[in-house]
Amino acid sequence: MKNLWLFLVRYNAIFWFILFFSVSIILIVQNNNFQRASFINSSNVLIGSFYKEVNSWKSYLALADANEKLASENVVLRQQIQNLIQADTSADSVQIVDSIEQGRYAFIVANVANNSIHQKSNYLTLDKGSESGVEKGMGVITSNGVVGIVLQTSRHFSSVQSLLHPDTKISVTLDSSAVFGSLVWGSSIDPRFGMVRDIPNHVQVKKGEKVYTSGYSLFPAGIQVGEIVETGIKSGESFLDLKIKLSTNFSNLNHVYIVRDLLVKEKQTLEKTSQDNNG
Repeated sequence: MKNLWLFLVRYNAIFWFILFFSVSIILIVQNNNFQRASFINSSNVLIGSFYKEVNSWKSYLALADANEKLASENVVLRQQIQNLIQADTSADSVQIVDSIEQGRYAFIVANVANNSIHQKSNYLTLDKGSESGVEKGMGVITSNGVVGIVLQTSRHFSSVQSLLHPDTKISVTLDSSAVFGSLVWGSSIDPRFGMVRDIPNHVQVKKGEKVYTSGYSLFPAGIQVGEIVETGIKSGESFLDLKIKLSTNFSNLNHVYIVRDLLVKEKQTLEKTSQDNNG
């Protein structure tokens, strides 16, 4: 206590100066319109800058939650888009779509827990498994394109055979001609490109043409998988190959959507019965 008193006595001039200076500032601000306006404006600028920085940090810390919410909303939107594609009408014809067909596909949001892109055979690990309804053979997509096919599942995780895998083959169609082909990664080691094979060599194709899923495989029709960057690659007398730039950026995968075909078992049972009868 004695030391505190000695400190105050020793530096009392400074404390009196601060007190009188503060009082004078308050009196000037209160009794002069110009100074009061200037003070308020300066205070607003400082406070506004402070709150802006605080909100910026809060927004940054909330990015993970925001991304989760956006991914969940995208599932709903993708479901609605798929229903619209299936129920599409044109001036020349009217397509009647059964309500069961409209709800054929469901989508499960998942996060990428692990991903490889520079191996000869690439795989992904997702943080959703059998507990979330994920099953072997389901397709996996992003908002931009195709990712791969579910290979195995555990209770909480699933492994995916990437599109960047030599055994992955997906049925696709060309934008202008609606001709079908097979999308493969081939022998390429570049994760940005793939090959569309088995295109009849009489078909006219051009660079920049879009390539979409056909709907004949695990994926809904109309999902863009890439665009043609090279044509005229001969693969035989009757067919040619096309090099495409993949629309999926495999080096930056975070959220993906697992495609659940609600009618796939019915389709597989019917096809198996037909094969058994022919055999």
